[in-house]
Amino acid sequence: MKVNVQEFYHGKKVFITGHTGFKGAWLAYWLTQLGASVTGYALEPEYEGSLFDKLKLSNVINHYIGDVRDLDHLSSVMNGESPDIVFHLAAQALVRRSYDDPLLTFSTNVIGSLNLLESVRHCPSIRSLVYITSDKCYWNNEWVWGYRETDALGGPDPYSASKACAEHVFKSYYLSYFKNRENFGCGSTRAGNVIGGGDRAIDRIVPDIIRAAETGSPITLRNPQSTRPWQHVMDPLYGYLTIGMHLYHHPQKHNGEGWNFGPSNQSIKTVLELTKVLTSLWDNVHIETPAIQGQPHESNLLHLSIDKAQTLLKWEPRLHFHEAVTQTGEWYKRVENGDDPRDVTKKQIADFMNV
Repeated sequence: MKVNVQEFYHGKKVFITGHTGFKGAWLAYWLTQLGASVTGYALEPEYEGSLFDKLKLSNVINHYIGDVRDLDHLSSVMNGESPDIVFHLAAQALVRRSYDDPLLTFSTNVIGSLNLLESVRHCPSIRSLVYITSDKCYWNNEWVWGYRETDALGGPDPYSASKACAEHVFKSYYLSYFKNRENFGCGSTRAGNVIGGGDRAIDRIVPDIIRAAETGSPITLRNPQSTRPWQHVMDPLYGYLTIGMHLYHHPQKHNGEGWNFGPSNQSIKTVLELTKVLTSLWDNVHIETPAIQGQPHESNLLHLSIDKAQTLLKWEPRLHFHEAVTQTGEWYKRVENGDDPRDVTKKQIADFMNV
């Protein structure tokens, strides 16, 4: 009998690193809705009014504060909880911050990921590992076509380079320790430019737009014509849930491989297009596009080929550009108007699953 994602995670013990971040909080809440027993390991929420706090996740999961760079603590918590499945999301995830603090970026994204893999290696209960990196792990040649899982890794900025390093660490552990481990499957996943309700990070386009719209301040776009493959956070998360289930049931089928989870080509839009659609729910929004000199390098064009996930996992992005952006704006607007963030998030997940 074929088991779907909704049924599979019911009763499973799931360990998430980075659950206090934006994507991690969405994933942890989604898994609680599916009936999983969730353990989260992460730093304290970085921002006031974080999604983690708004969803009151500390009340419904096993919540541990810890740094993935602390191997002893991470390994102790993981072994104590004896999870079935691990999702590794903990990271320093901002390109511009990586220029300001490269040591933090490399130590978190490389050494922290190494500690995660070492902890998994010594935790016999784990059947499936989903190791999340980023679309920026690929060496970006500004190609107009999507990058495939077999393309070259690397990057000029510390963040991209750290994610490429994290991929090499993963492959090493797979070949050295996980390839022949019984009843165990692992995979690395790459996605990027996710949007959705509840993101409050500094120096990310959607939170910056929302803060400006809510306060009536001008919205300043530093790269208005840069294109990005925008996708709602639920789409790649559903990909992670899918590959986690696949590896659990078929541990040696595509074991140790990379997987891209991106949007369709029609969701590749400019920053200005995103801003106009997102701010349509607010009145009197003013957009500024000044010429800003001396900015750190950021890619203008990067998107992923999702042929592999479509063909082998039967995964498809469900929310196209306008749906993804509109649902993002509606989340913030409803919460601003007094709706419970848990109810808004629960409803969006339910609607997504019924698409």
